[in-house]
Amino acid sequence: MPPFDLHAFISYAHIDNEPMEPGQAGWVSRFHAGLQARLSQRLGEQARIWRDQKLAGNDIFGDEIVQQLSRAALLVSILTPRYVRSEWCTRELDEFAEAAMKSGGVRVGNTSRVVTVKKTPLDADAKVPPLVERTLCYEFWEDDDGHAEEIDPALGDEARHEFLRRVSNLAVEMADSLHALARAEAGAAAPAQSARGGLTVFVAECGRDMHDAREQIVTDLRLHGHQVLPSQQLPSTEDALRAEAGQQLAQSALALHLVGAATGPIPDGPSGRSSVMLQNELAAERSRVHAMPRLIWLPDGVRGERPEQQGFIDALLREAGPQQGADLLRGDLEAFKGALHGALRKLQAPPAGPVPGAASGPAAVHLLMTESDRLAVVPLIKALRAKGLAVSLPVFTGDAAQVRALNAQLVAASRAVLVYYGAGDEAWKVHQLNDLRKQAALRSAPPAQWLLLAAPVTPDKELLQALAEPDTLDLLAGPSDAALAPVLSAVEATQAREGSP
Repeated sequence: MPPFDLHAFISYAHIDNEPMEPGQAGWVSRFHAGLQARLSQRLGEQARIWRDQKLAGNDIFGDEIVQQLSRAALLVSILTPRYVRSEWCTRELDEFAEAAMKSGGVRVGNTSRVVTVKKTPLDADAKVPPLVERTLCYEFWEDDDGHAEEIDPALGDEARHEFLRRVSNLAVEMADSLHALARAEAGAAAPAQSARGGLTVFVAECGRDMHDAREQIVTDLRLHGHQVLPSQQLPSTEDALRAEAGQQLAQSALALHLVGAATGPIPDGPSGRSSVMLQNELAAERSRVHAMPRLIWLPDGVRGERPEQQGFIDALLREAGPQQGADLLRGDLEAFKGALHGALRKLQAPPAGPVPGAASGPAAVHLLMTESDRLAVVPLIKALRAKGLAVSLPVFTGDAAQVRALNAQLVAASRAVLVYYGAGDEAWKVHQLNDLRKQAALRSAPPAQWLLLAAPVTPDKELLQALAEPDTLDLLAGPSDAALAPVLSAVEATQAREGSP
């Protein structure tokens, strides 16, 4: 497989780069600039991206375009109503496919060399070029109460931030594809695990309302060194979908299913069931036979748009078959991400023996704090021990991944978690509380937790002191029996439920 001089060639219809107002950069120009910056950062070198910048698309299809297409590792196709009707754009696709046949093919292993960006939604009867028909698509538009809105950075800060977020997600996928192509070029097999110990995760295709959440999860997995399947859109016929999805599930260590209100595509086949349902059925069977772990996420309060989707949701909630081998999680996306990373840590490095520093008795209280708070917490530790509570403290030194795993185990082994808000700043506090919320999603009965306000006094702590929320304990004047009473009561209640001493 020959080396490539260009990382990517952007194929687009020139009318789609016309600015909204005179003097502005067009959408494609902004996209090109953003992708150039983000991909360069992901690759650690200057990304080489080419596009035809002529002002009109009626020039002769020149040798330069043919040459640039043959030099490109990836083709980025910006799909719009004009694009699918453009003979020029179709010619670019055909030329890239022809050149690809001489340089390893359009697909290399699980990697597609065609990346589709849907700038504008297409009509249902739009004829999509075959080369891009089954590629996974990055959408740059949103459904606003039934009205399609392009995500255009010219429309203000909110649109610009969302535009750049999606460009960044796309850059992560493209960087992974370029690395896979580089391995193929060197004649090296794709590793079963990445250098960072990544796994292969099957992230099932979903309904339209879950596309953004799926995109976030896929990007997050790739950033952590994991491979994601499917790497291209699943087939549109039931038999072919079953065969391909089954093959990819067999390669995966974990399956994820995001189930929302929308039914998702319905493949042509005898069952009439949606792709979302079929993938869940296949993964459940894989789990039954091969014990493959799964996670299913249902957002709180979700209701199916159609009766068959609601029936599927009800079955997931009530029946063992559709849930086979899965942890079914409710709540927000961040909690689901926390559960996902907990499951991945368990698959990568299952606990092997007792945790250093873990409390030996069942009445364990874990104290979360900064390293700077080691001496400041001594009076609190003594007060807790005087109440008969064993106290565990965070691990601060060692390999970063090991430290994270050990601290997660300490939280899991506790009956109460106290976040000591002393030397840590407000950002530290928010991070700890969010991380605890993610870990809680992994457990049916997570430990009780409190935020402890401790010196020094700050405006944020004074506000929390004034609000006096039930899960906030005021220790600004030092630990006291009254302040710690809720902790003792909660641990005693847990002991009583479990029948332990």
